[in-house]
Amino acid sequence: MGAGHAHKLYRHGHSPVHRLPPHCKLVAVFCFVLVVVCTPREAVWAFGLYAALLAAVAAVARIPAGFLLKRLVVEAPFVAFALLMPFVVPGEQTTVLGVSVSVPGLWGAWNVLAKATLGVAASVILASTTELRAVLLGLQRLGLPPLLVQIASFMIRYGDVVTDEMRRMAIARRSRGFEARGVRQWRVLAASAGALFIRSYERGERVHLAMVSRGYAGTMPVIDEVTADRTQWAYAATLPVLALAVCLLGWTL
Repeated sequence: MGAGHAHKLYRHGHSPVHRLPPHCKLVAVFCFVLVVVCTPREAVWAFGLYAALLAAVAAVARIPAGFLLKRLVVEAPFVAFALLMPFVVPGEQTTVLGVSVSVPGLWGAWNVLAKATLGVAASVILASTTELRAVLLGLQRLGLPPLLVQIASFMIRYGDVVTDEMRRMAIARRSRGFEARGVRQWRVLAASAGALFIRSYERGERVHLAMVSRGYAGTMPVIDEVTADRTQWAYAATLPVLALAVCLLGWTL
């Protein structure tokens, strides 16, 4: 898998959450999100407890609130969709701030916003405490097909290379006085995209030939064996187990 590849969401640290094996964190986050999705939307208090649980995990991981909130901007499309639901979903009407809205639409909007926000927050905490390379090792440990792990690994490894190539091509166009002002410039942009594809494809062929010449036979050697003991599994299970207790209360109360 090679050396680690840092990403913008990752926040270097040495907290107990950082030290957990990646496959333990992946299972914990998946189970937590599954429990949140299964919670009835009418149990508003339950979502507040879920948020408190995530805040506790973020505190243990030493993730600042500002860092976490900025990364939640990624859910903006869900927010836009939820804001439209009270106006487009048919059903009983009520008045909010002088505007007539649908009661089922309000509940639907709350359901989407609450569950999407909690899911994104849990994912951001996972990404903030786990390097991409560790995530791939965790997925491999959980039984994801090795070929998919390899494809994801190369995507991560060479994404920056292709991005830099695209940036150099853009600089070359500007140095020749090119500016994309309208439809007439689309032909140049299309040619640049084609050239970028050919260069990327040729680079992939060279990398594959280099790998084959070094003994590659369809599988990558495992350099780091990711393991977890019972204590680590129990520590990771704390979040989904507490969330499950809240969910069961939400269905019974």
